[in-house]
Amino acid sequence: MKTVRKKIAQTLLGAGLVLWLGLAGAPPHAAAANAAGADTVRGLYDALLANMQSGAALGARGRYARIEPVVRGAFNVQFMARLAVGPEWERLAEAQRRQVAEAFEHYIAAIYAERFDSYAGERLRVTGEQPLAGGTIITTEIIKSNGESISLNYLLRQNGGAWQIADVYLNGTISELATRRSEFGSILRTRGIEGLIAMLNTKADMLSARAS
Repeated sequence: MKTVRKKIAQTLLGAGLVLWLGLAGAPPHAAAANAAGADTVRGLYDALLANMQSGAALGARGRYARIEPVVRGAFNVQFMARLAVGPEWERLAEAQRRQVAEAFEHYIAAIYAERFDSYAGERLRVTGEQPLAGGTIITTEIIKSNGESISLNYLLRQNGGAWQIADVYLNGTISELATRRSEFGSILRTRGIEGLIAMLNTKADMLSARAS
């Protein structure tokens, strides 16, 4: 696996995003929510490990083809895209919202396919659960082959009966959505919604076509 800490930090770098999910205590279904949320993250990690272990044989495009349907099921991309775009979302036509969400999904899948590209004994594991009033936090760690540990936390919310990832936090505090909102806002101001869609698709295509 490439320099995971550096690359994930570059992906997630930004101020923490404060969502409306407060630490208001566990709801009655907290145990079931936590178990379902942990299963979602474990499923993602199982797919990433399979990609890493077959990384060289699959190549960049093969890894993308394997991880893209997993990302679609594990992440609430529509919710993430709406929060990342911000107030501009309310002014978009339904077709534009769909295009943004599809491009964002393409981008997320390409990032995971490129970041987790080879295997040298790394371990990806769920370490704990923290119930929230409207969701759950699943804590995890990536243990590199040299024993170094990287902490990643996942915020999950229920969506249509399934528990899906709504945000990712490096070291428990650095929010991916906060980073995306800052990045997307700059592009929206200069290039508009079509520019944002084009940027996401172009970056994803570059990542998924990159040689192993």
